[in-house]
Amino acid sequence: MTDGEFDGALGGEPGGTGGLAGPTRDGPAGEGRGDPFDEALALANAAAPVRVRPGTEAGTEAGTEAGTEAGTEAGAEPTTVRVPYATRETSGPHSSTTGGGDVPYTPDDPFSLDDPAACGNGHSSTSRSSSSSRSPGPSGSSDPSVPEDPPAPTASGPRPTPAALPWHIARDIAERAVPGPPAPETSALGDALGRTLAAPLTALTDLPSFDTSAMDGWAVSGPGPWRLDHPVGAPEDGPLPGILAGHAPTEVLHDGHAVPIATGARVPPGATAVLRSEHGEVRELSDGGRRLYAPQPAPPGQDIRPRGQECRRGDQLLPVGALVTPAVLGLAAAAGYDELTAYRRPRAEVLVLGDELLDHGLPQDGRIRDALGPMLAPWLHALGVEAAAPHHLADDADTLYTAVAESTADVVITTGGTASGPVDHVHPTLRRLGAEVLVDGVAVRPGHPMLLARLAPHRHLVGLPGNPLAAVSGLVTLAEPLLRTLAARPPAALYRTPLAAPVHGHPQDTRLVPVAYREDERHGLTAAPLHFHGPAMLRGIAAADALAVVPPGGAERGTELELLELPWSAGWSPVSSTGWAAPGGA
Repeated sequence: MTDGEFDGALGGEPGGTGGLAGPTRDGPAGEGRGDPFDEALALANAAAPVRVRPGTEAGTEAGTEAGTEAGTEAGAEPTTVRVPYATRETSGPHSSTTGGGDVPYTPDDPFSLDDPAACGNGHSSTSRSSSSSRSPGPSGSSDPSVPEDPPAPTASGPRPTPAALPWHIARDIAERAVPGPPAPETSALGDALGRTLAAPLTALTDLPSFDTSAMDGWAVSGPGPWRLDHPVGAPEDGPLPGILAGHAPTEVLHDGHAVPIATGARVPPGATAVLRSEHGEVRELSDGGRRLYAPQPAPPGQDIRPRGQECRRGDQLLPVGALVTPAVLGLAAAAGYDELTAYRRPRAEVLVLGDELLDHGLPQDGRIRDALGPMLAPWLHALGVEAAAPHHLADDADTLYTAVAESTADVVITTGGTASGPVDHVHPTLRRLGAEVLVDGVAVRPGHPMLLARLAPHRHLVGLPGNPLAAVSGLVTLAEPLLRTLAARPPAALYRTPLAAPVHGHPQDTRLVPVAYREDERHGLTAAPLHFHGPAMLRGIAAADALAVVPPGGAERGTELELLELPWSAGWSPVSSTGWAAPGGA
């Protein structure tokens, strides 16, 4: 693979053709531009044509051995070759596992962990020669110039590993893995909480549906002072009765008269205003009557909520796609709804893999506490997903196969087992199930060996690495975009904010770094990188407000980076800070 491959997929180089070379829907190689999404998806499944630049090691080898003119002639157009499910060792000097060709890189760099442990589950680092991975040609030769599809993988033995996808492309694949949410359902108001509206919320009545008193006091008619009369049949020596909420007064209030009224009560016919109780004074008259005085006039309409002030019947209150929050439930009830039509919450099942995991007590005898089980289900709930308590499974291939095959969830989420170790059974299980692998490895740290597979139409599996922060990376990279589409939730607003301190980067891969919001005299609201961000650590993410998307090579202090806000950090959201707005925002 060459440096320019994914650059092209992400938009192309200035003056270049852009995209991955080879046959496209617009014509043969060099005559049009393909869809980067389709080509990246094909690349993940070892079916994409790959551009090899003239002068590179791969291009020269292809040109020399195959006798192609493109690989040797200076200034020739890029050569298109068919790349099988290449192993990481055959991906050349730019493998994200090795750290990349000529770029100096130290595996023990605390900011750029790239050794097997940094992957979250560990990849085999056994070296194999390039010739051992070449497919023989039609006549049985090992001529590398003859393109061949790789043999179907078996359930055992070394697993050919495709090249890791760039982080943004992997997220895009996850978001587009399903065409949309399942059919909407109509349910009682309380059951719609956390769902997304599938039909506009239209007012079924005026709000308020009648003129309403906004305060406790007196309903008055005309200018004061006003006479307070006992209603017919009420005892003269008792307290003066008034109009309470829930009552429907029928008597007309005549000019110069007043009647006590409670907040929320229906204003009687003839009333022109409501005088607050603290603004009026009642005086006894010599004839035994009572009169209401006010130091200031009561202008017409004072403290009366007129009918239809908030909305008229038929007004659209919320559009399709609005999230049903507790406040939306209240609005729907006020507008006359008993039921709502919304998209159902996606259902996820979490399978925590590992014989070494304990569900209680202190770590002992080489076993450790399960950190992912307690974390994942509440995290999914915060995303609006239905998820039961996680299931702990032993490191057994048949057990995992049965659990995945029998699951009825929209998305199965596994933890661990996504690499090529002796007890990593996720890939063999997917092969046994005939699943379609959409993403197999992402160029991101931590969490490199994450994966996404389609088990059946509208059913998927997201394989998270076993290390805790690596699993979080897989959750926000693959699971969250997929589940968001299933729930019909719109993408989160893109926030960018400057860094409070520099962040080292991986030479080729994106990094996701926990950050907390801090105020800075120069930059205003900033994102401060947190310590304890190793793949196996949770201390940093537990104190974080967001994850900063750090590009390859890192970023300096003051650089604005994209932020992935955590579901529970809305109270510290950048949009709530005075004087700061996301670029491109409203």
